[in-house]
Amino acid sequence: MGTARSVAACICAALLVLASSVCADQAEEVVQAPQRPSLGLMTSLPIYWPSQSDISAAISPDAEAPWVRRLLEERYELTPLDTLAGQGAVTPSSALSAVDYLILAQAAPLPPADYVALDEWVKAGGQVLIFADPVLTQHSQFGLGDKRRPQDIAMLGPILSRWGLELGVGPDTSGEALWSSFAIPVEAPGVLAARGSEFADCEIQAAGLVAQCQVGEGRATVIADAAILDTELADEARIEALGSMLQRTFGRD
Repeated sequence: MGTARSVAACICAALLVLASSVCADQAEEVVQAPQRPSLGLMTSLPIYWPSQSDISAAISPDAEAPWVRRLLEERYELTPLDTLAGQGAVTPSSALSAVDYLILAQAAPLPPADYVALDEWVKAGGQVLIFADPVLTQHSQFGLGDKRRPQDIAMLGPILSRWGLELGVGPDTSGEALWSSFAIPVEAPGVLAARGSEFADCEIQAAGLVAQCQVGEGRATVIADAAILDTELADEARIEALGSMLQRTFGRD
């Protein structure tokens, strides 16, 4: 009887050691699981919600998310933003301060406080990707004056001017523009020019389609076209190009 109890005790001890080892391995896996960086998104484009006249249908759990949103959520913890400044302040809001990166995609005109907050956030080390299309070509079912219609003309002059950039209308052409090692689909793209600024050091690239600016400790990348974000065109080349742009801008596969 004593021998049987000893054997049983040894077996139990071995099982406890094995269970502890498995739990430790699982805990290590949890600790080592990579965390996606956080990304704030401010846009007038139907990127986060699909473009539908019925609001309830657009926000329904059964509604398919636009391909741009799906791509972003594969890489980042995505947070839609309606404002950049804290309430009654010109400093970055708590939501903006909490994200690692920011995308402004054909955003509606910002109040002065948001421009100041954006500039402060970037100067402190933030990284922002701005799509500023002077002549948006993306189709919309909503007419002029409808608040659901995307912003037809980029209206980010105050922040671009502060960083020494000027945005103009380019040729009415479509095709691709080469930036770095990949091609960006464009439709009537704008043209960026650097005018100099004491607040930023900007370099114009891709024949005026792209500007990369060092702003304090942070960086701003401005794209003078938003055709790559057309949610009605989900071709493989467009998807790959946006992925490459994110990698080029934020350093994330």
